Amino acid sequence: MKLRIGSVLVASAAILMVSGGAGAQTAAISGDVVKIGVLTDMSGQFSHESGEGAVTAVKMAVEDFGGKVLGKPIEVVVADHQNKPDTASALARKWFDVDRVDMVANLINSSIALSVSQLAKEKNRIAIINGSGASRLTNDSCTPNSIHYAYDTYALARGTGSALMHAGEKSWYFLTADYAFGHALEADTAAVVKGLGGEIVGSTRYPVETFDQSSFLLQAQASKAKVVALAGSGNVLVNAIKSAQEFGIQKGGQTLAGLLVWITDVKSLGLSTAQGLILTDAFYWDRDDQTRAWSKRFYERIKRMPHMGDAGDYSSTIHYLKAIEAAGTDEALAVMAKMREMPINDFFAKNGRIREDGRMVHDMYVYEVKKPSESKGDWDFYKLREVIPGDQAFRPLKDSVCPLAKKG
Repeated sequence: MKLRIGSVLVASAAILMVSGGAGAQTAAISGDVVKIGVLTDMSGQFSHESGEGAVTAVKMAVEDFGGKVLGKPIEVVVADHQNKPDTASALARKWFDVDRVDMVANLINSSIALSVSQLAKEKNRIAIINGSGASRLTNDSCTPNSIHYAYDTYALARGTGSALMHAGEKSWYFLTADYAFGHALEADTAAVVKGLGGEIVGSTRYPVETFDQSSFLLQAQASKAKVVALAGSGNVLVNAIKSAQEFGIQKGGQTLAGLLVWITDVKSLGLSTAQGLILTDAFYWDRDDQTRAWSKRFYERIKRMPHMGDAGDYSSTIHYLKAIEAAGTDEALAVMAKMREMPINDFFAKNGRIREDGRMVHDMYVYEVKKPSESKGDWDFYKLREVIPGDQAFRPLKDSVCPLAKKG
């Protein structure tokens, strides 16, 4: 009997030791620091959509969280990928293998986001994408280690495409940037147009670094399509809209649709040029008291109003840090599970949630750019046309080919 009791006591002690060890392991922060890497375009044509704004937003989130999580410091590192997928992959690989970065943020440029998210899966780290839009990131290229947070091409197409189709603009011509984002934006918008009974008259793909859009715009003008849809982004988009005005595309009766327009684009264009543009967005600084309060703080840092990428970088970083706290570890899959489990309620999103395919589901908004006479001051650019509920804004799981999606 004594032997039996002793055995039980030894076994119990062993269980406690194992449990204690597991608890200690669960609470561990790798390397005693949580490292967040902002991999972005600091100097190229997408820098006004990411760059210093993305870095500022992530650093604000870290500061607001207190600079520590589970008693360990949070460090932010920054790199410019120069819009080169090979450069981005090399930087991310070094971050993961040598510098022990736990999470990579922003990832403007869809080609780069697609490659780095796969690398995060391979290295069991986390990628949170706010700058890029290709809906493939939560469809055929989904991973258990990546989150697509602010917007995607499906939501942009659903918003702007539906709004113009319902206004009777049923024939479309696409000017498309020849890279992953442009292809995805054209494909998703064309699907919406065709689904609502519209017609695709034609399309032209232009090199992403092309700044002279004259020949492409002339083709679009000659097509007589009701809508000339610009499936691109960055400085090239801004130049295309300016050139379209010079060619008289809108005066000739065609509608110009910017399928991804950032508020910084409207600032560059000016209301006299951008007025009347229909666009879909995840965030507008002047939406309510919460957005205005946060945006004022952001503005004080870099002297411009934030866009959805900036707001998404801040919101997702806070959510990531809360998940580490809740999980008791920075181990990637444990943190991802907590991020999916916890709802998102902040100035960016109400009742947002991260699905198993990595898509953060939240409301999207269709806006119209104001006329100069309607604006009450600097950065007062948008008037709301429609709110698209989150469960309608993004691709339904039943239509997804992501192997992580539960369709039952």
